[in-house]
Amino acid sequence: MTSSSAADGRVLFDVDPDRRIATVTLNDPGRRNSYDAPMRDALARYLDDAAQDDDITVVLLRGADGVFSTGADMNNAYGWYGKDDGDRPRKTRPSQRRRLTVDRKTFGFYHEFLGYPKVTVGEISGYALGGGFEMALMTDISVIARDTRIGMPATRFLGPALGSLHMFFHRLGPVLARRLLLTGDIVEAASVEHLGVFTETCEPGAVTARARYWAEKAAKMPADGVVIAKEAFRLVEQSQAYQGEEVASYLFHAFGTNLQFGPGEFNFVQTRAEHGTKEAFRLRDEHFHVPDPGGSATGVH
Repeated sequence: MTSSSAADGRVLFDVDPDRRIATVTLNDPGRRNSYDAPMRDALARYLDDAAQDDDITVVLLRGADGVFSTGADMNNAYGWYGKDDGDRPRKTRPSQRRRLTVDRKTFGFYHEFLGYPKVTVGEISGYALGGGFEMALMTDISVIARDTRIGMPATRFLGPALGSLHMFFHRLGPVLARRLLLTGDIVEAASVEHLGVFTETCEPGAVTARARYWAEKAAKMPADGVVIAKEAFRLVEQSQAYQGEEVASYLFHAFGTNLQFGPGEFNFVQTRAEHGTKEAFRLRDEHFHVPDPGGSATGVH
């Protein structure tokens, strides 16, 4: 087995040539494997390396220490849009043209992952939120722990036009997609197990072994056949559900991150600037909490 890691060690890459499996691990558990632009770029480079390796059939995507990913790192919301002078993080709102340029590149990553030429297997546990939730849904075969918390909580401070909308509606169905996007609810995977959103939902202690099982099973398929099939799958999905998806995703995300907030609406960026990131998340959850009078047992928060 060969292994390597990005310069700062936040993304790990291992190859098992005998089994034709590459494993990519998000490795920043102190931040629940949330990622910034350099970390996402390292992930993209490893995925490109695996895509170009004829001896690899399957890529297993996972997170270190039992957490898949909580998505984009919100400690610097505008940091994704570059620096003011090459050193300091941007402190003012980026222009709409800057948003569109950056968001087009960002959604290019998700688009490429969705149409990736190898079989992708997701080992999903702990948290799969935001971009982490998107990647979990994009994997071809997904194994998730029943207690994994999933959702798009960033819609609570940036609006519901976030993420790969076409994919949410296609993979989750229009009812669940609208519910998660319009409320920002975080739910446990067990509450949607009956919908068949993921390939397999299992107990937390079994996730690693079950994901490895599916990876080894898929790796026995003919590699050329897999590549042809993946392109066919992509064509079918685009012809049925994804027409215009690239434009819809990054365009509405760029517009949606330039909101004006009215009285009584929660402004995460302003709150974070005034109180810090940790307190901003607490105040966000406090703002959006509505007691459920029905005592629903769906695992919703």
